[in-house]
Amino acid sequence: MYSTRTSQDGSYRFIPAVYQYSGGVAAEPGFRIERAQLAVPVALDRGLSLVEAHLKQVGRPLTAFCACELRSPEPFSEGGFDAFNRLYASRLDQWGILQGKVNPVARTNICPEIGKPDGVSLHAFSYTVPDASARPSFVVAGSGEAPEGGASYEQGTIRPGDASAAGVRAKAEWVMGEMEHRLAGLGHGWGDATVANIYTISDIHPLLADVLLPITSLGRPVTWHFSRPPVAVLDYEMDVRGLSREMVIEASA
Repeated sequence: MYSTRTSQDGSYRFIPAVYQYSGGVAAEPGFRIERAQLAVPVALDRGLSLVEAHLKQVGRPLTAFCACELRSPEPFSEGGFDAFNRLYASRLDQWGILQGKVNPVARTNICPEIGKPDGVSLHAFSYTVPDASARPSFVVAGSGEAPEGGASYEQGTIRPGDASAAGVRAKAEWVMGEMEHRLAGLGHGWGDATVANIYTISDIHPLLADVLLPITSLGRPVTWHFSRPPVAVLDYEMDVRGLSREMVIEASA
């Protein structure tokens, strides 16, 4: 089981992972996590400015920012992904969120196969608000079919380049296992989830009755995004969240 640390402002706990993002976040007692989705994704720099403005509007500090969802035009090379992540992490460091080289903010970054953005864009973000009576809330960060923090994604990827039904199943099984480990680390299980997202251009229908049974058997929504993970060697990604409040906001807000 993964261990957790507490965020800078004490409003959520997180699973330490790699410098670019955490493995997931969960609200501490007395707080809940809210999710705001942009009506239309906007360029990341503008998106982060919108996050700042929104948090100010709702009376929350920048350190309440705990998760984000990005959209990229194409999967990165490993070197390109590292360069992007360093720029992204530097912005969070300016906000006072990072704990040394540890990043508490959960993240999902995927590449739509249809309707691609011009550049890396902000799709949605989550943050904590005080709420003494809130049900527990959490966001599990996206994971592809490779362990985080290895020498390279290519070296750790499950069945690289294998888009066969058996290959996709093996990838999905590994990712489901990772989701379960992260859920447990945050003190939650599938029964606490409100939605699970799957990001792949491979057909997931053969997986619904067995690999994905822990979530489908509970009647929870499974959303299939016809998209690719953010690193070229990966084919299958998933994230999970359990939230009681989500909203859509305009980019001009």
